Amino acid sequence: MGLRLKFNLVLLAVFVTGLGVTGYVSYELLHRNAREEVLRNAGVMMEAALSMRSYTVGQVRPNLAVDPDKFLPQSVPAFGATEIMTLLQKKYPDYAYKEATLNPTNPRNRAVEWENDIVRVFRGDPSQTEISGMRETPTGRSLYLARPLQIKDPACLSCHTSAEMAPASMVKIYGSSNGFGWKLNEVVGAQVVSVPMGLPIRNANRAFVTFMSSLTVVFAVLFVLLNMMLTALIVQPITQLSEAADQISRGKVDIAELPAKGKDEVSQLGQAFNRMRRSLEKAISLIDKG
Repeated sequence: MGLRLKFNLVLLAVFVTGLGVTGYVSYELLHRNAREEVLRNAGVMMEAALSMRSYTVGQVRPNLAVDPDKFLPQSVPAFGATEIMTLLQKKYPDYAYKEATLNPTNPRNRAVEWENDIVRVFRGDPSQTEISGMRETPTGRSLYLARPLQIKDPACLSCHTSAEMAPASMVKIYGSSNGFGWKLNEVVGAQVVSVPMGLPIRNANRAFVTFMSSLTVVFAVLFVLLNMMLTALIVQPITQLSEAADQISRGKVDIAELPAKGKDEVSQLGQAFNRMRRSLEKAISLIDKG
């Protein structure tokens, strides 16, 4: 096995190892950044929904509550937040917001199976204030961000304690079977924002491929340059030295001296070989004269 082949095998092993480690680290980093970006987007949507709820409570509800016996859905914070997010969803159909409730007044807010699991976590652990995770959807992977819906305002119980206590107009709209029996400080549901992971993941994969391709091109260029340097500085001088030694071993000592300029190890080896050749030539000359 030649010196060049050994060098290239070692260099190739180093590259493959380095490429594997770098690929793993960069892949994980890019995908983690993509997830954090989506989580930030979900957080923005969640804050927008919370702002709409606050706006409804502070400015919409007081202006609509002229007749206490007349119920208007627009005065309900959950209704306002859901309506605004539904309008947003028309432009961004993959983004979703839902006030998933176990026993909702409005049927559209009823929690489905995976949302029920989130609500149960909040109900079982009051210290939980936020949950995020991944789930598969028909359009691909989606990240969800959820926060508990807890009854903190006693005024809410006027509509949700019992059908008899609730406004008759509300019962007429939604019926008397759902949305009652709520208790103060009880977690009745969860605000859930879902954001698609498709585009950020595609961007992360594209950046990963570009990075790894660039790294491979850089290695290929370095591989060629190092081989050229190896040939010029080591392989070629040693090959000349080997050929000269072979000729001397066959009795031909009147060969030209090897070029050995410089102070590196290969040059010093060439200089030592030239001295040896001259010494051998003088010794043979003395033997011939004797």
